[in-house]
Amino acid sequence: MWGHVNSQMANTSASFGESSASLQSDASAAASAVKLASLALITGVSLLGNASLSLLLLKDSSLHKAPYYFLLDLCLADVVRSAVCFPFVMAAISGAAGGSAWPYSALCCKIVAFMSVLFCFHVAFLLFCVSVTRYMAIAHHRFYYKRMNLCTCAAVICMVWTLSVAMAFPPVFDVGTYKFIREEEQCTFEHRYVKANDTLGFMLMLAVIVGTTHVVYVKMLCFVYDHRKMKPAQLVPAISQNWTFHGPGATGQAAANWIAGFGRGPTPPTLVGIRQASHQGNRRLLVLDEFKMEKRIGKMYYMITLTFLVLWAPYISACYLRIFVRGSPVPQLYLSAAVWMSFAQAGANPIISFLFNKELRMRLRACFPSCLGTQTPMEPYCVI
Repeated sequence: MWGHVNSQMANTSASFGESSASLQSDASAAASAVKLASLALITGVSLLGNASLSLLLLKDSSLHKAPYYFLLDLCLADVVRSAVCFPFVMAAISGAAGGSAWPYSALCCKIVAFMSVLFCFHVAFLLFCVSVTRYMAIAHHRFYYKRMNLCTCAAVICMVWTLSVAMAFPPVFDVGTYKFIREEEQCTFEHRYVKANDTLGFMLMLAVIVGTTHVVYVKMLCFVYDHRKMKPAQLVPAISQNWTFHGPGATGQAAANWIAGFGRGPTPPTLVGIRQASHQGNRRLLVLDEFKMEKRIGKMYYMITLTFLVLWAPYISACYLRIFVRGSPVPQLYLSAAVWMSFAQAGANPIISFLFNKELRMRLRACFPSCLGTQTPMEPYCVI
C-alpha cells in the first residue's frame, strides 16, 4: 500500500515538474518572440527613418550646410548599425531553444562588439562637437559663418570617427574583453568588478563626454538669457519714392543697406553697377531670421542629445553597478529593457529631427509631394 502511495506521489511530482518545465519553456519562447518582434520593429523604423532623412539631406541643396552635414553623418551611422549589428542579435536570440546563444565564431563576436561600441562612442563624440558648433553659431556668429564650411565639417567628422575607433579598438586585443553576454544577448564589453575589470575607463569617458555636452548647452542657454535684451539686427532698408529715400535707412544708410544685401525694390541710380554681396560668408550680423533658425536647430540637437542620455542611462547605470558592486545581481527584466532602450536610440534621431525642425518638415513636403499628398496643382494659365 505504501509503495502504491509513493508511486503515485512520484508520478505526481514528475508530472508537476514536466508541466513546470513546459511552462518555463513556453514563457521563454514567448519572451524570445517579443524580443525578436520588437527588435525587428526597431530595425525597420531605423532603416526607413534614417534612410529617408539621409536622402532628403542629400537631395535638397538648401540643406547643404554645417548642421545638416552632422545630422547626415548621424543618420548614416545609425543605418549601418541597424543593418549590421541588430541581425546578429536576432540570430543570437533565435539560435538556441530556451535562451540566447552565439551561433558564430569568437572573432565574429569581437567584430560585432567593436562596431556596436564604435557607433555608441561616435554618437557621443559627434553630439559633443555639435554642441560646440551650436554655441559658436549663437555666441560667435561671424566666426561660425566664416569657418564652418564643408571642409571644416568633414574634418570634424573625421576627427570624431578617429576618436571613436581609438576608444573601441583596444578591447580587440583583450583590453576590456569583448564577449557574448548571455544576459544582454549581445556581444559587447564584459563588465566585471572593478578589481578584475579594465572597462571602467571606457565607461567613464562615455559619461564625461555626455556630461560635457550638456554643460555646453547650459552655457549656450545662459548666453541667450544674458543677452535676451539685445535683439538680433533687423536691418530695414530705406523706402524710395522717386529716389527720395525716407524711413529707417534714410539717414545715410540706404546705400549701406543695399550693399549688405538688404535692399528691396529697384536699385537706386547711385548704386547701379555695384555688385551686391549675397554670399553667406560675407554676413557680419546675426539677423532675426537666422537667430530663430539657429535656435531651432539647437533645440533639435539638444533633444537628440537628451534622448541619447535617456535611452542609454539605464544600461550605463547597470554597467556601473556591475563594476563597483561585487556580485551585484541586476534584474533580468531591467537589463533586457535597458539593452532594448539602447537599441531604440538608433531609430530615434529621424523622429526627433522631423518633430523639432520645421525646416526639415517643409523640405520633406517639397521633395516628396506625391508621397505626402501635398502636391501643388498646376495653374490653368500663366501671366505674361
